[in-house]
Amino acid sequence: MVVVFGSINLDLVTRVARFPEPGETLAAESFATYPGGKGANQALAAARAGATVRLFGAVGRDAFADPALELLGASGVDLGGVARVDERTGCATILVDAHGENCIVVAAGANARADPDAVPDAALTPATILVLQQEVPEHANAALIARARRLGARIVLNAAPARPLAIELLRQIDVLVVNETEAAALAAPHGGPATAAAFANSAAAISPRLAIAVTLGIKGAIIGSDAGLFSAAPSRIDVVDTTGAGDAFVGALAAALDRGATMRDALPRAVAAGTLACTIAGAQPSLPDRAAIDAWLPFVTSSTT
Repeated sequence: MVVVFGSINLDLVTRVARFPEPGETLAAESFATYPGGKGANQALAAARAGATVRLFGAVGRDAFADPALELLGASGVDLGGVARVDERTGCATILVDAHGENCIVVAAGANARADPDAVPDAALTPATILVLQQEVPEHANAALIARARRLGARIVLNAAPARPLAIELLRQIDVLVVNETEAAALAAPHGGPATAAAFANSAAAISPRLAIAVTLGIKGAIIGSDAGLFSAAPSRIDVVDTTGAGDAFVGALAAALDRGATMRDALPRAVAAGTLACTIAGAQPSLPDRAAIDAWLPFVTSSTT
């Protein structure tokens, strides 16, 4: 089973030819709302990739709450752990340019009330893949990670958005997932490695348990662990919208690990999912199902460094 603890948002997506300069007003090409939030996106991505998923987090009692949960419920994600609180549902304002790149501002809202104690011990067994991100309070993640470690769950942390991580916390988790920007931000305060490959390869020095995955956009991803360094790269695609690609990667990775795949075998599936998510607008609507991931695997090339 995959247990996700994290954010639930409604995304307000505006498409523009280019991003505005400070103080500049641009005419938008289109506007749409989509359910989102890294926790919700990764829960849905894991479910579509074939896993049984429980989501824990919080939404408000406002008009954004039900639309934010709609696709999750329709896809069979267990929402019994989602609390309704007296804060507004989290909201992300997203600009997408003509190249499919995005910039995002997130208002946490109800996500600041996500309660790690809502996750029961029975959901944190050695048969559990626990997935977390950083759109909920730092102390909530730390408390849940410590308890999950004691109970034997396998822990995947997507360190996005970037914020400092203590070495002690990294030593408690099994998989750290970051993009190149986040890897650089985490490494810089410690004079750490400048390249994605070097950062991924630092996993073994932190903990023999830890694997570090660095996503590389259209170039795929690289993973380092005590088993070595290996990568997966997709065939080129026409990018429509990169929103949700990282979440597709994390959800598909968690689903593959839940089925017993090794990190080496799970990586191409995660890269396929992340790549496919770039071909459709919106975060949750773009998340591929298991059949689509299977069909795209021949177009992902794996290698060992």
